[in-house]
Amino acid sequence: MAKKVLKKLEEDDEYRHFEFPPFDEAKFLAHEFEQTSATVIAFLLAIVLGVVSYLVTRTPLGALGGLGAAVVLIVTTPWIVQRLRPQSTEYTKGEWAALLLMEIFGWMGIWFLLSDLVR
Repeated sequence: MAKKVLKKLEEDDEYRHFEFPPFDEAKFLAHEFEQTSATVIAFLLAIVLGVVSYLVTRTPLGALGGLGAAVVLIVTTPWIVQRLRPQSTEYTKGEWAALLLMEIFGWMGIWFLLSDLVR
């Protein structure tokens, strides 16, 4: 049975003549640079957001004020990134989701870290 399958694969011209498409190294590197730049922007926004949330938490507004400030900045993050990096229009939904999740978890980590360290 295996011989028949192998013989059929060998006879199939589609598999024999397959070639990988050409790899555009310049386009790949440009896209990776864009992703790195957007990641740095999201990380910096997470740091700012963590510090602002901590400072708002120490006011009478409390944790809900810090959470409200975070929601506003996280919702506006795509707008900020698009203004700073014009080529961000080429990002996929997965790349946007990764940036937003990194910002959310970075914000929470910094906010909790500051809340525990500074009392």
